[in-house]
Amino acid sequence: MDTTPTPDPGHGYAAHKEQLLKRLRRAEGQVRGVAKMVEEDRYCIDVLTQISALRAALDKVALGLVEDHVRHCMVKGNEQDRLGRADELVQSIGRLVR
Repeated sequence: MDTTPTPDPGHGYAAHKEQLLKRLRRAEGQVRGVAKMVEEDRYCIDVLTQISALRAALDKVALGLVEDHVRHCMVKGNEQDRLGRADELVQSIGRLVR
């Protein structure tokens, strides 16, 4: 039995899209900042601190997407769709925590 969910043109993050993009742009700026630190031969611990902050920012984005997915996408469709989305979510979370 195929549990792949049927595509849904509406995404759970649609209501927060601008906020999501703002956070991603900020993270993009942090990546550029870390690259500049490496170019400037900055102290290793300072670079690692910025990488930690970047990871935290991306984790916050990811957690928001998971929450939106659960509240929006998981409740739509028939039982087979929901089971497929649940499997998909578990796999996605597994990739996030590796």
